[in-house]
Amino acid sequence: MKLHKIALLPGDGIGPEVTAEAVKVVTAAGAKHGFGVEWVTYPFGAAHYARTGETLPDSALAEMEQTDAMMLGAVGDPSVKPGILERGILLRLRFYFDQYINLRPARSYAGAPCPVPMREGARIDSVVVRENTEDFYMGVGATTSGGGLDVPFEAERGLYRLSGRLSAKFDPDCAAALQIGAITRPGVERVTRYAFETAKKRGEKEVILASKANAVPFLYGFLDEETRRAAREYPDMTLKIQNVDALCYHMVRNPTNFGVILCPNLFGDIVSDLLSGLTGGLGLGAGGNIGDRLSMFEPVHGSAPDIAGTGKANPLAAILCAAMMLDHIGEGEAARSIEAAAASRLGESDPAARPIELGGAASCRTVGDGVAEKV
Repeated sequence: MKLHKIALLPGDGIGPEVTAEAVKVVTAAGAKHGFGVEWVTYPFGAAHYARTGETLPDSALAEMEQTDAMMLGAVGDPSVKPGILERGILLRLRFYFDQYINLRPARSYAGAPCPVPMREGARIDSVVVRENTEDFYMGVGATTSGGGLDVPFEAERGLYRLSGRLSAKFDPDCAAALQIGAITRPGVERVTRYAFETAKKRGEKEVILASKANAVPFLYGFLDEETRRAAREYPDMTLKIQNVDALCYHMVRNPTNFGVILCPNLFGDIVSDLLSGLTGGLGLGAGGNIGDRLSMFEPVHGSAPDIAGTGKANPLAAILCAAMMLDHIGEGEAARSIEAAAASRLGESDPAARPIELGGAASCRTVGDGVAEKV
């Protein structure tokens, strides 16, 4: 039997609950398709930080790199100042392993109706290919209480190290903030290739780029030019560039008209959440942080501490993340089994069998049991 070694970081809030159900479903898929999983569990999150003052040590990163993939539950807790865990764990993992793609599929499911009218029989089947290391998520910026600022900065990525000084003066004095977004040719090239290859696998001929060059010409004008240049590698396919505001407008009016959507980091965060809202909510939103080293799979939703321990969490996003992860490590048949089982569970004739988030009465554990049984 083939054995996969998977890093598991359950994290905070509902993270341990939903990942427990994902593990249960992966175990069932392994039994059906002839593979096993060795789970290597890590404690990092709010409780560990409160106890030790530690977010994510270098030694853990080195260990994680020896695994085949990683599952993350959720990070964040009201007891910890916002940003500490997110930057110290989530963003550090993304940047350390150069997970330059954030992949977020969005599909229609029976039992999770779209909140906007659609023609009968139509369904949403989109995927956001979001650049995951650049744009305004570089973490480079500063604030001033008045007058000006002059601060050094440094940001390290898999492709390069960015360093310099951020210097500005405001006249008259005022409190202000500056933040830098950066987009590079090699960063655009690799995410564009990934988007076009994704479209090819889906049997599609078009990739839509979400941009805003008319209002932010230096950053997104450069993005448009470099994406066009990279897209020349695919002469039999089409690149369509849309301003992100118009894209969102048309997405709500005609949500079934979109396939692969290529986005810079900031817009990808927004567009993918919009798609989640159109396809049943964040409880169905799966995401993968993918690179050439360790790739990490996590639900789009947060830690939801207000419902932690109540059984109200919807584990389907984590379960669908597990399917993405299995597909990534070469267990495509098992991934499809899980996706089909999750869709079947959502389509149960008894609405009470659906997750509480979707108006049903099934607890987190009950939903997980149901999907595992269907697998």
